[in-house]
Amino acid sequence: MNNLMNPKYPEGRNLFQDKNILITAAAGSGIGFSTAKRFLEEGANIFISDVHQGRLDEAIDGLRKLDMGEVNGCLCNVTKDEEIETMFKKAISCYSNLNGVINNAGLGGESALEDMTNDAWDLVMDVTLNGAMKIMRAAIPVLKDTQGVIVNNASVLGWRAQAGQSHYAAAKAGVMALTRCVALETVDYGIRINAVAPSLAMNPHLFKTSSDELIAELESKEAFGRGAEPWEIANIILFLASDLSSYMTGEVISASSQRS
Repeated sequence: MNNLMNPKYPEGRNLFQDKNILITAAAGSGIGFSTAKRFLEEGANIFISDVHQGRLDEAIDGLRKLDMGEVNGCLCNVTKDEEIETMFKKAISCYSNLNGVINNAGLGGESALEDMTNDAWDLVMDVTLNGAMKIMRAAIPVLKDTQGVIVNNASVLGWRAQAGQSHYAAAKAGVMALTRCVALETVDYGIRINAVAPSLAMNPHLFKTSSDELIAELESKEAFGRGAEPWEIANIILFLASDLSSYMTGEVISASSQRS
C-alpha cells in the first residue's frame, strides 16, 4: 500500500521521440504543465499555451531548462477563434507539423444552481465545453497530415453527481460526448480522439476553487486516501496519445480510485 500512497515518478522511455505536441492551458502547476513535462521526458517537442503571459513565460523557461526537446508557446484564450487560429499557425511555423493536441483548458467553480448567475454558467460553458470544441475543430485539418491524436481532459463529474458542480459537470459531460461523436467523424482520416476523466487531481487551483472541507471529503472517498498527483493524470494522457492505445478512439478513461 505504501507504493500506492507514494507513487514513484516514471522514467522516460522515448515514447514520443521526434513527435510534436500542442498542449493548451499548460502553464502553472496543474495537469497541463505536468503533461508538457512528461511529453518532453518522452522525447517530444512541445508547444504550450495559456491565458496568462507571466505564467506562460515562466512555464516555457522552466521547461527549456530541462534541456530536452524544443519548447515554444504563445498566449491563447480558447474561447477566441482568432487566437486559436494564431496558436496553430505559430505551432506549425515552429515544427512544420503536429502529431498530437492535448485539450486541457477548462474552468470550474462551486455554486448551487439556485444561486448561479447566467454569467457564471456561461463562462464555465464557454471555456470548458465551447473551448474544447473550438480546439478540436481547429486541430482536425492539421492532424490529417500526420494521422495524429487528440486527447481531451474531461472529468468523472461528467458521470457522477456532486452538489455545487452543475455547470462544470454539464460542461465535462459535453466534452465526453464531443469525444465520442467527433472520433467517429475523424476515424477515416486516421485521427484518434480519446479523453481522460480525473476524479481528484491535486493542484493549487483546486484549493482556490474548493473548500478544505470539500477536498478532505473527496480525498476520503478515494481508495488510496489521496488525490492523484498531476503527473499521474499526465501519464494516462500520454498513453492515450501514444501508439500503445492504437485501437482506442471515442473512449473516456476514468482516472479514479473512488470506492463508490
